[in-house]
Amino acid sequence: TAEIKFGDNDTLGALVANLVEADALVILTDQKGLYSADPRKDPEARFIHEALAGDPALEQMAGGAGSSIGRGGMITKVLAAKRAAGSGASTVIAWGRESDVLVRLAQGEDIGSLFLATTAKKAARKQWMADHLQLRGAVVVDDGAVAKLRDEGKSLLPIGMVEVEGDFHRGDVIAVRDLQGRHLARGLANYASSEARLIARKPSSEIEGILGFIEEPEMIHRDNLVLV
Repeated sequence: TAEIKFGDNDTLGALVANLVEADALVILTDQKGLYSADPRKDPEARFIHEALAGDPALEQMAGGAGSSIGRGGMITKVLAAKRAAGSGASTVIAWGRESDVLVRLAQGEDIGSLFLATTAKKAARKQWMADHLQLRGAVVVDDGAVAKLRDEGKSLLPIGMVEVEGDFHRGDVIAVRDLQGRHLARGLANYASSEARLIARKPSSEIEGILGFIEEPEMIHRDNLVLV
């Protein structure tokens, strides 16, 4: 396996926060939080109580503010906060030896440095889908479904699907194409490709009878679909 490097835990924490759509990420370290400069060298260094995640000035401050400069230091934690903010999660960087730190943070106490996310969680999830590079498959939809998705913001129902392409599982990001092959949207599939082929062109009321179960009445719910 690849060698684990300093800073990987910070990045991993941010990725998990994105995956589970967490409200917040807490990173515990050997510093009380972020300072405007290294407090061991600069007596005028200011403690950063709160800032917007992703502010470029934070990365400049972090270059000498952590337990070491660069990899594994405060910079990796600031970058992790930026990554977590992309999915709508705010981040707290705090001293790991602070008494009952997690309990006190959960109670709303002002501890450490708070980096606020400015992206709404739904918008962040849709941006993630829009940027997703590994599409597992696609569904081709008829003109009626195109109008529902594009003009009315509706969910994609199985009855609007005319073809299923590729091999994908429930929860995979798939493309939605019109009859001319144009990429209309992408979203999270509620059914695997093998199931989607069976319920294509069928009303949602028949899903359970065909599959023996029903996950959702939609192939892709509108909250998990983004137009491209």
